[in-house]
Amino acid sequence: MTDRLSPLTATLDAFAQGRLSIADLANQWRDAARHHQPALPQRYQDVLERVLSQLESAALFTEESCSFSQADMVGALREWLGKALALPKA
Repeated sequence: MTDRLSPLTATLDAFAQGRLSIADLANQWRDAARHHQPALPQRYQDVLERVLSQLESAALFTEESCSFSQADMVGALREWLGKALALPKA
């Protein structure tokens, strides 16, 4: 079994330091979730997609004109990752 989720913490750090674009961050997260074994429950995939979509949308606006902040979305990704990593392994 390959744990493809653990390395995602490093992508959040790279994004926070400006070394990773939102598009690259989202692509890496989607790829890791899609290929994670055992497969993540559908609700985890749905939540992840919603958060990533919001993060990508936030990039189109200035911080002041957006209803949610990139920092909040990164925090949501960290929370999602913690819960996904805590799922029982099959």
